[in-house]
Amino acid sequence: MHPLNKATQLTTRDASTSLTDTDLAELYAYPSLPPTGVVMRANMVGSIDGVATVDGRSGGLGGPGDKQLFMVLRALSDAVVVGARTAFAEGYGTVQPHEGLADLRLRTGQAPTAKLVLLSSSLAIPTDDPLLADSETIIATCSSAPADARSRLIDAGAQLIDCGDEHVDPAAVTRHLAAIGAWRVLCEGGPSLLGSLVAADLLDELCVTVSPLLTPGAGKHMTAGDGSGLPMRRLHVLGDDDDYLYVRWVRDQR
Repeated sequence: MHPLNKATQLTTRDASTSLTDTDLAELYAYPSLPPTGVVMRANMVGSIDGVATVDGRSGGLGGPGDKQLFMVLRALSDAVVVGARTAFAEGYGTVQPHEGLADLRLRTGQAPTAKLVLLSSSLAIPTDDPLLADSETIIATCSSAPADARSRLIDAGAQLIDCGDEHVDPAAVTRHLAAIGAWRVLCEGGPSLLGSLVAADLLDELCVTVSPLLTPGAGKHMTAGDGSGLPMRRLHVLGDDDDYLYVRWVRDQR
C-alpha cells in the first residue's frame, strides 16, 4: 500500500514506497479525546458503485491491503462495534493482539486488544459461538429483548448491557463505552448500523476501502436507513498495486 500522489495531500513519499503497519498507525492515529466522550470511526469496504456486500458478505470485495488496514485500525481502537448479524455473516473471530503495534498500545495505556461489542435487539446469538469465549466481549441489547434468549446467554457467561428499550440505541452504546474509558471506537458495520450512526449524528470518521469492482444490483449500499447528509472532508487517499483506494474522511470539528 502506498500514498497516491494525485488528488491527495500525501506528497512527501514516493508513490512506490510501501507503507508499514507503523506508517499506517501514524496516518490513522485517533485525535485527542473530544468533548463528546468518544471518537466514532467506521471502517467499510465497498465497490466502485458503493455496494458493501456481494453474495451477502463484504469479504469478496477486500484484498491484502484492505486486510492489512483492517488489522491496524483494530489495533488502534479501544472497542470494535459491529452488528451481531454482520459478525456472524462474515465469520468473525475474537479480536487478536497485533504483535507489531503492541508497544504502541502499551504507550497509550490501552489494553492488549480492543473489546468486541456486538449489537443485537433479538439476541439470536448461539451460546457456543467463539466470539463469546472472550470474556471481554460485550453484547449491547435492549430491555425488550426476549427474556429466554437473555437468560440463555447470561447462563453461558455472556456480558449483556441494555442500551435502549425497543431497539439498541447507538448513543447509549457510546455513552457506555465513554464511561468505561473505551473512547477510541471502531465501527465495522454493517450498513444498517452505519446508517444509524449517521442518523444519530454520532459518526466522526469514515475509512472507506474502494474495491476495483463494479457490482450493479449485487447487494446493500454502504449505508442503510434514514437521515440527512453528513458533510465530510477528505483527510488522505492511499492506493495499492491492486487498484484499491483507501480514503479517510473526517467531519469538521463540532
